[in-house]
Amino acid sequence: MSTDTSRQQDLYASPGDTSQGRVFTVTGQDWDTITEGLGESAEERVVVNMGPQHPSTHGVLRLILELEGETVTEARCGIGYLHTGIEKNMEYRSWVQGVTFCTRMDYLSPFYNEATYVLGVERLLDIEDDIPEKAQVMRVLLMELNRISSHLVAIATGGMEIGALTVMTIGFRERELVLDLFELITGLRMNHAFIRPGGVAQDLPPGALDEIRDFIALMKKRLPEYAALCNANPIFKGRLVDVGHLDLAGCIALGITGPVLRSTGYAWDLRKVQPYSGYEDYDFDVQTWDTCDSYGRFRIRLNEMSESLRIVEQCADRLAGLEGAPVMIGDKKVAWPSQLAIGSDGMGNSLDHIRHIMGESMEALIHHFKLVTEGFRVPAGQAYVPVESPRGELGAHVVSDGGTRPFRAHFRDPSFTNLQATSVMSEGGMVADVIVAIASIDPVMGGVDR
Repeated sequence: MSTDTSRQQDLYASPGDTSQGRVFTVTGQDWDTITEGLGESAEERVVVNMGPQHPSTHGVLRLILELEGETVTEARCGIGYLHTGIEKNMEYRSWVQGVTFCTRMDYLSPFYNEATYVLGVERLLDIEDDIPEKAQVMRVLLMELNRISSHLVAIATGGMEIGALTVMTIGFRERELVLDLFELITGLRMNHAFIRPGGVAQDLPPGALDEIRDFIALMKKRLPEYAALCNANPIFKGRLVDVGHLDLAGCIALGITGPVLRSTGYAWDLRKVQPYSGYEDYDFDVQTWDTCDSYGRFRIRLNEMSESLRIVEQCADRLAGLEGAPVMIGDKKVAWPSQLAIGSDGMGNSLDHIRHIMGESMEALIHHFKLVTEGFRVPAGQAYVPVESPRGELGAHVVSDGGTRPFRAHFRDPSFTNLQATSVMSEGGMVADVIVAIASIDPVMGGVDR
């Protein structure tokens, strides 16, 4: 630790290079050893960088904290460390290829990224009413399974950061089960590119419904474990109750949505107030809490997993009666083939399927080739269709100039908007409470930086 106030001895910094005042180089000591023996100067404010490489910042998030002792007097977010240029890249790919890009943004809820983009494209194409019922039900099924897996990560990582390691281990244990279902249905654990304009990539594989029902039965037993472990745990409540407080007026002023907004008691959920993909046909309740704090957000996420399980069960019942139904729109000028058959090597298409495509007609083969290489044209216009992601309102503003590629695609990501609450939740509290406040927002930096 260096406490030398003489700037002349610093060979590498001129007097104006750093903020005024004493500079500390901290190398992992306890806070007491840093402030010990400083006398009155211990009351001075110190600026500390927390992150971007830090185990409790939910990804590469940098927090600039101004501290007075252990009290946070100012908190700011530094973002951009995970910027990938996805929105700009989408302008150079076809409308269908855009799904492959946007699924990688909020990597904990990829199906929501795909859904909001695809719903916007379908609105521009004016085919919203033509999407097959089975495709809509499969979309809802995958999104609600994704909500469960995302909330499991939120609760698991938040628990780990405050020392509740059992919550972390069982949270990731359950998430693996959801990812196994994703792999069974889409072939991938993440970055699926499965929801596509006109429907979904392919039908459910044999035995998928049985696996889904087994998962539902198991989760009905395991979700109460979280409640028993945390809900009334005095240590857990001691860390979360009245921490990260933000009332309804603050949420409205900052445009904050999702569990943070619903923890104020306001039942705003796009699945109910602006239904999409047939959500009006499902029986579920919007979960709210009335404490405006981190504990309320935890309880909301826990309850929402149970509600998602109810929706998944209803989806499974509906899919059982849709055996053999189409999962892609009938318009061959838009629809990519969804009746794919896997080859004997488990990788390429089966020879029977290739013979089927090649043998229909030369015109059909040429048309399919142009559809895949050039893509379909989308009428000029713009659309915005938001969905209720695990973190709040996620929307894609898609703009077409009448071509085969997006003129512009911009995403309203809830993590980006909700991070505005960091300062108002943290300032005036302790350093340790910053961790809890950030965890209760549940930001995903892939969605923030894009």
